[in-house]
Amino acid sequence: MVTSHHWAKMWEEERYPEGIKWKFLEHKGPVFAPPYESLPDNVKFYYDGKVMKLSPKAEEVATFFAKMLDHEYTTKEIFRKNFFKDWRKEMTNEEKNTITSLSKCDFNQMSQYFKAQSEARKQMSKEEKLKIKEENEKLLKEYGFCIMDNHRERIANFKIEPPGLFRGRGNHPKMGMLKRRIMPEDIIINCSKDAKVPSPPPGHKWKEVRHDNKVTWLVSWTENIQGSIKYIMLNPSSRIKGEKDWQKYETARRLKKCVDKIRNQYREDWKSKEMKVRQRAVALYFIDKLALRAGNEKEEGETADTVGCCSLRVEHISLHPELDGQEYVVEFDFLGKDSIRYYNKVPVEKRVFKNLQLFMENKQPEDDLFDRLNTGILNKHLQDLMEGLTAKVFRTYNASITLQQQLKELTAPDENIPAKILSYNRANRAVAILCNHQRAPPKTFEKSMMNLQSKIDAKKDQLADARRDLKSAKADAKVMKDAKTKKVVESKKKAVQRLEEQLMKLEVQATDREENKQIALGTSKLNYLDPRISVAWCKKWGVPIEKIYNKTQREKFAWAIDMADEDYEF
Repeated sequence: MVTSHHWAKMWEEERYPEGIKWKFLEHKGPVFAPPYESLPDNVKFYYDGKVMKLSPKAEEVATFFAKMLDHEYTTKEIFRKNFFKDWRKEMTNEEKNTITSLSKCDFNQMSQYFKAQSEARKQMSKEEKLKIKEENEKLLKEYGFCIMDNHRERIANFKIEPPGLFRGRGNHPKMGMLKRRIMPEDIIINCSKDAKVPSPPPGHKWKEVRHDNKVTWLVSWTENIQGSIKYIMLNPSSRIKGEKDWQKYETARRLKKCVDKIRNQYREDWKSKEMKVRQRAVALYFIDKLALRAGNEKEEGETADTVGCCSLRVEHISLHPELDGQEYVVEFDFLGKDSIRYYNKVPVEKRVFKNLQLFMENKQPEDDLFDRLNTGILNKHLQDLMEGLTAKVFRTYNASITLQQQLKELTAPDENIPAKILSYNRANRAVAILCNHQRAPPKTFEKSMMNLQSKIDAKKDQLADARRDLKSAKADAKVMKDAKTKKVVESKKKAVQRLEEQLMKLEVQATDREENKQIALGTSKLNYLDPRISVAWCKKWGVPIEKIYNKTQREKFAWAIDMADEDYEF
């Protein structure tokens, strides 16, 4: 592992004043999804009770639905409607004329076939698994690395995602739509002018070859669902990614030095004679206090009614002079990023409340709350306050500060490792709640909780037996008073202690799982929390870092693991 001195020296030597640039980049391009293989003749599709042979294109899209047949998604009306509409586009005219109702389609045999395939993969022999592993390693060796400025760097994901059905998060209006197969003609390759350009598959050509050393992606394409650009990038553990990560958290740390001044300024601006200044100040207060995203204007025709702070409408908030024993409460209810509902009741400062009343005067529910503000105006103001400041920097700052404060409050020195990890997850959860990182409870949640409870009950029975054995051994020792019976008592004591620790570990696990069922901890942990806070906490309290970060995450945060000591302060 490189030393912190090495990281700093390497970054200082190779950094450019204008930002991150590379001089040389060469790679082999992407690995495409394998072509579709038709279903065996004995796997039938039924329409209206009759066997129907589908054309290859229609059959492939049908398999996407069949693979998800047991999932809740396929019961949702919007998912079914979008799927059926896109599926019909892949059908022949004859198929379109016949298949007019999704409810008359029977995908059961297809579904059973894929379940059997999945089970067969689980039952593979060691030799079969080894063969697949060797093939994957061969592919990794050829496509999984690039040369960037004399360094051999690992590529994050060199495989193009296969076609399938779009799921989305929350109640996304586009769920069920067909994610089309990406072809070489969709691909933009980025490499240096003096590098060997990767060869496209035979009979194909790339959409474009670029030589842009101001970006860090190797391959890009535009996906068809939302028109967003997808990238193949360097692995998070790469030198250039490590520096970008480090810079992100250093920017958030710079905010710490001037955040009080910024807060005092926006408080003063609540009293401004200019309406646009007042609106900007209240929006900035929400971004700071509630970690709201700034919100970007959507393209015309975008169906998801998602908003951020600047695009909030009057209908998205309700004002309560008093609610649940608190004064000046603002009730938020809107769809945020990825159509995740943001619902929150927050007591605010009196002047903020009065300003919101003013902003809402004589407006209809569909009118903009901040009608004198947009993301452009807000972002320019943030840049004037501090170079590099964005709503995301506020989010990163508040997330990291919250984690650091929560860890100080929640960690008890005398706790064992499982209890300390529970405290860490509770601190992380406070951040995830702040950032509105919600998720639906996992499909298997109830079953896994029942299994865990069974383990807890069994462990309690074992502990009760062990305690009875210990009591009996102590009674014998009182009578016998010899070395042998004393030894038995000590052995029984250790057995009881071991079982008590095991029971506590299981009970902590159950508490943790229950508390986390609707909160996604990963997003904040990987994107908004300065990893040096977690590393320092691990080092201070003797918690193995692998209990907090898995192997991939440890690679991503290698720079932080190396740099942070137990006294690190964000």
